[in-house]
Amino acid sequence: MTRAAPTARDRVADPPAGTAVDGRAASGTSPAARTVAVRTKRRDAFFDNAKYLAIVLVAVGHAWEPLRGGSRAVTALYMLVYTFHMPMFIVVSGYFSRGFDWSPERLRRLVTGVAVPYVVFETAYTLYTRWTDQVPDRPISLLNPLYLTWFLAALFVWRLTAPLWRVVRWPLPIAFALAVPAMISPSIGNDLALQRILQFLPFFVLGLLLEPEHFELVRRREVRLLAVPVFVCAAAVAYWAVPRRSGAWFFRRDAADELGAPDWYGPVMAVAFFGCALLLTACFLAWVPRRRMWFTALGAGTLYAYLLHGFLAQGAKFWGWYEPGWVHGPIGEITVTLVAALIGTALCAPPVRSAFRCVMEPKARWAFRG
Repeated sequence: MTRAAPTARDRVADPPAGTAVDGRAASGTSPAARTVAVRTKRRDAFFDNAKYLAIVLVAVGHAWEPLRGGSRAVTALYMLVYTFHMPMFIVVSGYFSRGFDWSPERLRRLVTGVAVPYVVFETAYTLYTRWTDQVPDRPISLLNPLYLTWFLAALFVWRLTAPLWRVVRWPLPIAFALAVPAMISPSIGNDLALQRILQFLPFFVLGLLLEPEHFELVRRREVRLLAVPVFVCAAAVAYWAVPRRSGAWFFRRDAADELGAPDWYGPVMAVAFFGCALLLTACFLAWVPRRRMWFTALGAGTLYAYLLHGFLAQGAKFWGWYEPGWVHGPIGEITVTLVAALIGTALCAPPVRSAFRCVMEPKARWAFRG
């Protein structure tokens, strides 16, 4: 079971203060200013395209899980995708969290857009997996994120700390200094997915440090050309590594000794995975379209797809959808991939967002002063 995940809108990618989000300007502006903002400020198609394509990879990756045991090729692709898709989401989340401060309005949005969905879906997944996993006594524990919900817990903590990273002198080295112990010591524990919060922290901090011109670098023609052989080599390495390395390293939820490796592997793997993830993230972003595409608007609904597709991923195994033998052959693997991509796409659509907005984007004015 993976815990990967993705982002959406102003919660997962909170735009800098004063910019419009899905037709709404940040708080503190007049109605006239908001109208102007709606007309003049548009979502960046590049980032929405990137988020949509990445959430499709998340859905496909979860669909591949039951196929890994019988297919080295599927397992290699799974490892390749999990090398970079979560780091990419986290870097983008950090980039759009640069404007986060501890102002009342920002804190309200953090609570309603991250904390509330976390509580709702942590409870929902616990109840649902009591049935699908046949564990009727599984407790509801908000301190131990289940399945996909770890990302919301992590995002809540990361975003709260964003103002601190903007004032310290060496933010990225400090983030690595916190990440390395999480790769070494299992005693840190899993409360609020702390192992993952710390191990993925450098990606979030890096996103906070990036500027628009850094993303322009990966859009250059020479980078796009280099991205092809890099991905080919990465796929070959992943294929070679399948029988030799555990894919659990990519989940960032365990320390080195829990994965059967000596402690000194922790710092080495932290640096190695960080470098590989950034390289593949740059290669992926190099091929993301810059212009508006038919799927660009779906990039605003990736958090919906992320949190909802897990119910189908869990149910598919329980309902026996992977039991027919043909599913584990080439035709079945292609079919599973296409179906997962279609499901991920459909769950980003406006009707789905309208239906679940009450729990994903609650107003909750009654809970706040002013």
